[in-house]
Amino acid sequence: MITIKSGLSMQDADKPLSAPKPPSRIAQLDMARGIAMIAMTIFHFSWDLEFFGYAPTGMTSQFGWKLFARAIAASFLLVAGASIMLAHYNGIRWPSFWRRFAFVTGSALIISAATYFTTPERFVFFGILHQIAAASLIALLFIRLPTLIIALAGVSVLALPFYFRAELFFEPYFWWSGLAPFDPPSNDYVPVFPWTGFVLLGMAFAKWAIQTGWASSLASVKVKDTRPSRFLAFLGNHSLVYYLLHQPIMMAALYGLTLVLPPAPVDKAALFVPQCVASCEGERDTAFCERFCACVKSELEKQIIFQDVLDGKRDVTNDPLVLESASLCTNAAQE
Repeated sequence: MITIKSGLSMQDADKPLSAPKPPSRIAQLDMARGIAMIAMTIFHFSWDLEFFGYAPTGMTSQFGWKLFARAIAASFLLVAGASIMLAHYNGIRWPSFWRRFAFVTGSALIISAATYFTTPERFVFFGILHQIAAASLIALLFIRLPTLIIALAGVSVLALPFYFRAELFFEPYFWWSGLAPFDPPSNDYVPVFPWTGFVLLGMAFAKWAIQTGWASSLASVKVKDTRPSRFLAFLGNHSLVYYLLHQPIMMAALYGLTLVLPPAPVDKAALFVPQCVASCEGERDTAFCERFCACVKSELEKQIIFQDVLDGKRDVTNDPLVLESASLCTNAAQE
């Protein structure tokens, strides 16, 4: 059986009743992280198939796939927030905090360097690991606050980008914020707003669970010793290492496949509008997206920069003509 250590007594000799100690480990939390890793692998493998031409271009930009990806990211951050609270509820354990922070930050930099080499036009400059590293620091400000305050802060962070965005934040050194009018191009963009909100909500939930004794009760529940449970717990316990290794392995395998069984060629120009519409539909209605995307294609062709955009040489973040076209078409599509 997988043995879960129960939490220490709710009352120690030197601690008041109001200061419960969180359980040392909750197997269900590890398993939830493992399930999220499997879901992430499914999405990444689908993205890889698209990247190498074995799946329709723009497939993972469609609303259903985008929702799937966002649900995965949200689950990671909720679990991360809960883990931070469980680990530091009775006082920040600075040595372990800084070790974990250094490991996550170093891994994030590795991801940035690797993606800059493979996809420089859409490299990961603030992805899920960058978010977890930043949120870990932000979490230090909230650990001692009341549960309700942490939860309200989480909701506020989630809501802010839906009500406030400004041109100022379109400068590259503000991209981490997530408050620019357009998201910068990246294969994994998880900025502070709104995503840190999920970390704060995870912290609030964990603090509530500790204070009510529910966390200790959950930790005392024995998990059946089966292969699936052991596998999920293993993935959850080694999630960062798995995260760093799984994509290089899958991409190397698919690259080898392209040498043996090359994918069919893709007409990027013909797919521009359908891909644009599929990406846009997660934020706006279909009629708006169709008008907007057709307008953008027309404007880019007028500027004689359409091919450069298809080739990834120009985008809204590095070319004022592209940004001007996008802004013009946004206004035109709303009329």
